[in-house]
Amino acid sequence: MAVTTTTHLNFRGDARAALEHYREVFGGSLNIATYADAGAAVDPAEADHVIWGEVRAADGFHVMAFDVPGSRPWDSGTDAFYVSVRGESTEEIAALWERLAVDAAGAAVVVPLGPSGWTPLYGMVRDRFGVTWVLDVAAPYAG
Repeated sequence: MAVTTTTHLNFRGDARAALEHYREVFGGSLNIATYADAGAAVDPAEADHVIWGEVRAADGFHVMAFDVPGSRPWDSGTDAFYVSVRGESTEEIAALWERLAVDAAGAAVVVPLGPSGWTPLYGMVRDRFGVTWVLDVAAPYAG
């Protein structure tokens, strides 16, 4: 038996834009169902909001997201979660960093991309949707 985990991001009206951005960064396929698609639109203004969405790439990247309806309380929080992306090479991580931190409007670098005590390349960036991404290269633990 195998268990996998998938980061599930919650937004208020930004899920589609966030998922489209993550597909641009990581590649893969984008699947979105709206509240209207599911017959679950209580507020007509939220009919096109995402009730379920995901980006899934062949290399294993997978993220899910939805828009919390206005009838439910929601707060994006501050550092409530990070999304960790670990790659096998510095080239792979540097390319993702470029698309998440350098080329993306509204991104803010939290920790600049560079070597750390545990990996040849590590960095943190908060994207325009308030999601903090941790990127690093898989390296054997030397502790």
